[in-house]
Amino acid sequence: MKSGGGGLGAAVPSYGVPAKRRWRGFVIAVLGLVILSMLVPLVFLLGLHNGFHSSGYIYEQRSSPTNQKSLETFERHDVAKDENQSEQGRQSKHVQELITKFQPTLPKDVLKNYSRGDKDRTVNGGANNDKQRGFTAPPKGVQQSPPPPPPTSNNPRGGHVEQVSHPKTSSADENGKSCELTFGSYCLWQQEHREDMKDAMIKKLKDQLFVARAYYPSIAKLPAQDKLSRQLKQSIQELEHILSESTTDADLPPLVENNSQKMEVATARAKSVPVDCNNVDKKLRQIFDLTEDEADFHMKQSAFLYKLNVQTMPKSHHCLSLKLTVEYFKSSHDEEKADAEKFFDSSLHHYVIFSNNVLAASVVINSTVTHAKESQNQVFHVLTDGENYYAMKLWFLRNNYKEAAVEVLNIEHLELDNQKENPLQLSLPEEFRVSFTSYDNPSMGQIRTKYISIFSHSHYLLPDIFSKLKKVVVLDDDVVIQKDLSALWNLDMGDKVNGAVQFCSIKLGQLKSYLGEKGFSHNSCAWMSGLNIIDLVRWRELGLTQTYRRLIKEMNIQEGSGAWRASLLAFENKIYPLDKSWVLSGLGHDYTIDTHAIKTSPVLHYNGKMKPWLDLGIPNYKSSWKKFLNKEDQLLSECNVNS
Repeated sequence: MKSGGGGLGAAVPSYGVPAKRRWRGFVIAVLGLVILSMLVPLVFLLGLHNGFHSSGYIYEQRSSPTNQKSLETFERHDVAKDENQSEQGRQSKHVQELITKFQPTLPKDVLKNYSRGDKDRTVNGGANNDKQRGFTAPPKGVQQSPPPPPPTSNNPRGGHVEQVSHPKTSSADENGKSCELTFGSYCLWQQEHREDMKDAMIKKLKDQLFVARAYYPSIAKLPAQDKLSRQLKQSIQELEHILSESTTDADLPPLVENNSQKMEVATARAKSVPVDCNNVDKKLRQIFDLTEDEADFHMKQSAFLYKLNVQTMPKSHHCLSLKLTVEYFKSSHDEEKADAEKFFDSSLHHYVIFSNNVLAASVVINSTVTHAKESQNQVFHVLTDGENYYAMKLWFLRNNYKEAAVEVLNIEHLELDNQKENPLQLSLPEEFRVSFTSYDNPSMGQIRTKYISIFSHSHYLLPDIFSKLKKVVVLDDDVVIQKDLSALWNLDMGDKVNGAVQFCSIKLGQLKSYLGEKGFSHNSCAWMSGLNIIDLVRWRELGLTQTYRRLIKEMNIQEGSGAWRASLLAFENKIYPLDKSWVLSGLGHDYTIDTHAIKTSPVLHYNGKMKPWLDLGIPNYKSSWKKFLNKEDQLLSECNVNS
């Protein structure tokens, strides 16, 4: 029994051991397969990673057309994968040595052309071959490193890479990039027409702030970008603070470059974060609309300040007027009656000037007397308002103008028979701006803009103010005389009243929307004030002052505005046309007047908004006005009058 039992007991283990061993072998095989399935992708990934060298080149398999299409915008090189890992490591090491050796001597950006090395291929053919072989031109602005060396001869799929070819003629632009200087090259044009940008740093900071504001809302919504969000917000606040206190580069703080660099780094990081482009686009559009509204506001503000500037007396002129007024009451004026007899002598040459500007009136008189052959026959009547009356009086008492006589009248204190009910006020010649096409050839379509000056309300008081005179010459206070005007007194104007320069580019018919439809000839020319010879006798006979007042009532024009419409109609068919060579107009708005014409013209008229005594005056024309200032007067230096 023992032996039988022992035989049975021995038979059972001998059957179970091989079964357990087979089970263990199966488990080990399965585990081995699992481990291999994990190692194979890992090995593949590590091998692919080794294919991307640190030099910045992307190596791709030619057998993958999808990869070739997706990487089409980058630099490619068709380099076969070497199965020998040691050989590949040696080549990679050799590439790094070449980069280290040649990188300092190569420019940052050069045009690289790669080909198979065919000597006889053309430029276009080479480009097509490169494209077929997987080579594409680098995108603009992408910096590249030198290409790797040619593969060894045992690589049957390896191609040849040419050396970097430098352009024959190149030059660096403002960003330090090289460009080919060929005909039609923008880089060449940019260098030839380069202009220094004013306040370049201010503009750069504004651009950086514009971009940062566009990206900040999208970055702030990402919890993972809290640090970048805070950095971007801080940079925005810093630039806003700097720009709030600085309008030019000279106002910027010393370390503004650091703020700019900090903002540049922050915006670069923000651009690298994947965000919804629609949100950035919306923010950019919002900022653009706000900027456009702000620009529109500043344009309106600039127009208002410009208008305020041209209509307000400069500070230095106001200072001069105040000092003259104070000095007038401190001194005696016995000599002011010395030339009283000349003021009513109709045989002399009488000139009338309406002005509230001391220096302007002085320049008109000084320039007229300087070019006069016989200054003793000249009498000047300056009509001004009560505010500037005493300053005018003292100025013309302090300054002599050869043998000419100067009378200053306060128009507000004149006692005229027709003006006892309403107090008189000084009104200067009215100017209106008109844009027009040529009346004779309107099909040309060329639009021109002119400022036309016309008599104001005060001019229609001339027959009453100078009741004993027969003829006067009216000069605006924005003219400069460069020739003797005595020839004007010998003109025979016939039955005409006003000798003026006509402006036939504008016909009254073109102004019918302002003048009405009836009561005038549509082919009549407009005329200009500035230099006008007036026949007061004929004026009184025709009753032009009454005609003017009737037109004012019919047109419902308020005194002080819109008088030019009534003036044009009141003098219709009563203008004696002076030769155009007498007056050169436009010096107050036209930048294109010929220098020779300015020097030779008898009368210069600064009609327009940019008067020569203002800072806004056209610089090229100011010298013709300045030379007739009496710069020796001490009050000019005290008030810093350097017009």
